[in-house]
Amino acid sequence: MVYSARGPEEDVAERKGSGTTSGPARVVSRAAETSGAPQKAGVLPPLLLRVRALALAMETRASRLLPVLVVLVALAVAPSAVSREEREVREVSGAPDGVVWVAQLSDLHFSVHHPERAYDFRRYVGPALAMVNPDLVLITGDLTDGKSKDLLTMKQNEVEWVEYESTLNDIIQISRLPRSIFYDLRGNHDSFGVPESGGDYDFYQKYSINAKLRRQGRVQSITLEKSGRKHLFVGFDSTMEIGLRGPTNLFGHPTDKQLIELDQALSQWDTDFDKAPVTKIAFGHFPLSFSALTESGKSIKDVFLKQSLAAYLCGHLHTRFGKNLKRYYHRAVQEPSLSEHYYQFDMHQGYAIPSNKENCSEQAANIEDFWEWEMGDWRKSRSMRILAIDDGHVSYTDIDFRLGSKSIIILPTFPLDSRFMQRASASRDFKCHTMGASTFDTVRTLVFSKHDIVSVSVKIYDSRPGTLEVVFDSEMKRVDSNDTRGHMYLVPWNWRAFEDPSPSRYWLQIEVMDITGDISVSQLRPFSVNGLTARVNWTWKEFFVIGIQWASIYRPALWCAVSLLFSLLLAPQVSAMVLKDQLTYKSLYTNGSQRTSLKSLAGKKKDDYYKKSRREIKHENFWNGRWIRKFLCLLCLVVLWKHWKLCRALVKAYAMNPLVHAPVLFFFIPALMGFAIYKTSSI
Repeated sequence: MVYSARGPEEDVAERKGSGTTSGPARVVSRAAETSGAPQKAGVLPPLLLRVRALALAMETRASRLLPVLVVLVALAVAPSAVSREEREVREVSGAPDGVVWVAQLSDLHFSVHHPERAYDFRRYVGPALAMVNPDLVLITGDLTDGKSKDLLTMKQNEVEWVEYESTLNDIIQISRLPRSIFYDLRGNHDSFGVPESGGDYDFYQKYSINAKLRRQGRVQSITLEKSGRKHLFVGFDSTMEIGLRGPTNLFGHPTDKQLIELDQALSQWDTDFDKAPVTKIAFGHFPLSFSALTESGKSIKDVFLKQSLAAYLCGHLHTRFGKNLKRYYHRAVQEPSLSEHYYQFDMHQGYAIPSNKENCSEQAANIEDFWEWEMGDWRKSRSMRILAIDDGHVSYTDIDFRLGSKSIIILPTFPLDSRFMQRASASRDFKCHTMGASTFDTVRTLVFSKHDIVSVSVKIYDSRPGTLEVVFDSEMKRVDSNDTRGHMYLVPWNWRAFEDPSPSRYWLQIEVMDITGDISVSQLRPFSVNGLTARVNWTWKEFFVIGIQWASIYRPALWCAVSLLFSLLLAPQVSAMVLKDQLTYKSLYTNGSQRTSLKSLAGKKKDDYYKKSRREIKHENFWNGRWIRKFLCLLCLVVLWKHWKLCRALVKAYAMNPLVHAPVLFFFIPALMGFAIYKTSSI
């Protein structure tokens, strides 16, 4: 639909000059012609002429409004990810070429009852970000705590959100980083008791950086372009639409619409004409083990596998469950077994070692796999992660601020840690780059320091002798540039000398000394230039939180628990009914001999009874007289006490009235216990 830029007088003049009319003028003209012309069936009455003129006018207006309505309907029906231009692209300049790095923080839990969390955040994170100078800062949920001091009441506290906003403003000022590179997602704690998104109690929409920068929607993306490469970061908010109070909102609940938006955001460069290499990173709050399926049964994992994601960064679990909360996903060749839908025992379960014959052609099938890396928390662990992408190789290091600030941060970018960072595509890269130059030619590391660096050296150890024996020790040189943003150190090496079928034979460590004499070393990490992956088993706590697919298993687990509870409650009653006839005196008087023996036995017992002291008789009656029932009654009291504690926590958390909101939950267990005690009183 085209609108004229001229005034109404010019339009009328043109219509007069052309001898045509439109709109109401055309309708009046046709009505006049009709009223003045002879009709075969007679002349139409004036009222009918007016109705016909009105109908023609409405038809003309409808024809004009139809294109507008079509556009509005299309915008309403189309997914928001398409109609919304929120896919930011940021050109990254400065040396080193081909390398970008970001910082990740998670589970801040700023609380009015624990002001030291925000204080330490200002004290450590601001100077660290100024030293690292990242391209992005990702904060993956649980920005505030939303809990009372006794941890029972769970709802939003505006004072905590004001503290969060003030702290982030101080961090931006200290680090001198642009506000636009900060992305803060919502976690389950940030939605406690929020009845509707954007309402009065939705403080995330009022105080978060995403809200301040008008980043609307559940999916946010930004692309970093550098040296002909694209690095796509997509954030995903899967918190519940209605913010239930904890612990009922422990899981992420994505919808089908959100998965469509996520898929579109991750594939936005797949049809790009320049075909620049793209590294895809997703970040969110909930691990996949705590993410439910959509209403149609789809999962986030399928989208990530389809897009061949490099890594998914998340939080939520905290480091109290372990430091190996990482999991490797791949597209299985054969249909996974039923048990694999519910759990896996180690982070590489079901992954087959690649064959020696790799297809290096462009028509080779794309490998569908990705890593899930849970980073820990700021709440107690004071953790921050630095993640780097060096020519497509993704690596990270975690920083612990519990012992104070850091003056040196070391992040080796190649070779990769064969335990947590190696992907299936690494084996293909190894096979397909042996005939020419590649990124394998140098050992590389990023070094961030408050002071000038004096020396950087690399040591490679061989663990085959049973002890770590140094087989490579060399000084590393810095990549000099006038516009460097970070310091990249490298050293050439004969990487073919470190080919080995064992993925954990060779270990790498970087040592750095600054001008003040401070020496820092990186954590020892195994590597495999062959692209092989070292297997790592979880501890039981790590398996419990990330190895079990809780979103799929909680329903079977709930019914098993309910069945076990009912079996424990009904077992005494059933056993009493079954053994009732066998325990009566009538069953013992089956023949005369038994009757005689019982009489003699009864007489003997009676004589022994009078010989015993009163104290012995009282002690014997206590233990021989229904002691099993006493023990069961004690267990019932323990169950009732735990039930009362649970009900008290739910009442405080939800501010609910048990008589109105949950009478069955509150009174069913005590009533059942009382009924069981009453029915067994005669046993």
